[in-house]
Amino acid sequence: MSIFNIFSKKKGPEEDKQETREMLGQKREHFFARIGRAFAGKSSLDDDFLDQLEEILITSDVGVETTVKVIDTLTENISRDKYLGQQELNDRISEVIAGLMPDIQEPVQSDFSLATASKPYIVLVVGVNGVGKTTTIGKMAWQYAATGKKVVLGAGDTFRAAAVDQLGIWKERTGAEIISHGMNTDPSSVAFDAVKYGVENAADVVIIDTAGRLHNKVSLMNELAKMKRVVQKFQPDAPHEVVLVIDATTGQNAYEQARNFTAATQVNALAVTKLDGTARGGVVIGVSEQFNIPVKYIGLGEKAEDLKLFDKKLFVQSLFQS
Repeated sequence: MSIFNIFSKKKGPEEDKQETREMLGQKREHFFARIGRAFAGKSSLDDDFLDQLEEILITSDVGVETTVKVIDTLTENISRDKYLGQQELNDRISEVIAGLMPDIQEPVQSDFSLATASKPYIVLVVGVNGVGKTTTIGKMAWQYAATGKKVVLGAGDTFRAAAVDQLGIWKERTGAEIISHGMNTDPSSVAFDAVKYGVENAADVVIIDTAGRLHNKVSLMNELAKMKRVVQKFQPDAPHEVVLVIDATTGQNAYEQARNFTAATQVNALAVTKLDGTARGGVVIGVSEQFNIPVKYIGLGEKAEDLKLFDKKLFVQSLFQS
């Protein structure tokens, strides 16, 4: 059965944006309502409101460092005695937070069209076990396939049987080719062969899964660095996209994961999964700002089309505006 019979038809940009806005709006209560209550009865910034705003942001997993920057920037831009309405306050907070989050930079592509990317466009996906890494890869493959792209998947998480099996399922769903050497084989060899196959068969995109856990942290990070070097033998500018997958429900653990993986390889995009499973979700803001990594994907549900391209202005407005 074709993937297009299993999943909904891919939506147009405006329809997809509206759906994203509605899905994110379900999280608005945690941010907007608490900020609104903190500002109730006030007409200007004061210490009491700023203290409450700080608490709201920190308890929403935005992180201490990013929260301090939000507060400092807000007070620098708004005079303490300036009259503020609720909507203006929401707008200002939205602008400050959006301004702290970096934008996608080349060679990372901002959508699934790959209009300006060299072929094959090579994506290395990293993250600890349990964050939804392999599922995210499958959803990415579906998104690319839905735009007519030829996709190759590299089953590089060779230390976890379920990961190889999962990619096999997505192969059937998307029509993608899968390169797998089975369990307990060399992940770098899988990466090399996946890129080689992609080059020789004119693939548009090669997406490579990686191990989420080895016997110790050092060996894991060394393996990731090795995989990057191996794919560069076939394509010197690869990987074009190194995606770190983090789980929005893990809170502060996501920061430690980002710290470890950015030390091992040059992460240049974030995928934040399971946003539908938390009313907090501040890690989207905090990890992106603290590690200067743009968010490219957010996961808002189990369906393939629930992996959304990230729009930071839409995201912040959905959380902070009524």
